[in-house]
Amino acid sequence: MKTLSLRKEDAQHDWYVVDASDKILGRLAVKIADRIRGKDKPTFTPHTDGGDYVVVINAEKIQVTGKKYDDKKYYTHSLYPGGLKTKAFKDVLDDKPEYIIEEAVKGMLPKNKLGKQMFKKLKVYKGESHPHESQEPQIWEPKI
Repeated sequence: MKTLSLRKEDAQHDWYVVDASDKILGRLAVKIADRIRGKDKPTFTPHTDGGDYVVVINAEKIQVTGKKYDDKKYYTHSLYPGGLKTKAFKDVLDDKPEYIIEEAVKGMLPKNKLGKQMFKKLKVYKGESHPHESQEPQIWEPKI
């Protein structure tokens, strides 16, 4: 028996569209991260980018469980003393809902060069329309 390792030249990247309407944020992010990494394929190799492109639409309709809608916060720091900035989940959802899904998926990818390369395969949009129709993406309904 021989273990096969996927080369980046042999990887096939497909395009998928996911509708985030009424989906739970964390559960959807896990499925998207697995699809972007290629963990759902039999040719998965940890050191190679063998995943697919994922386009998420209706980012503003994402749901969270429990009291996260009121309590969850997003933090940024300028690296200067007193430079901590805090934004509540509900404010981010109103201003830039794409950021919520991007941050959830980014946290589930490897923290290295390969993870940054994989993250570029995630496209998140507010509303129904997206500019990737020419790639003929397949509609994907993850089982959550």
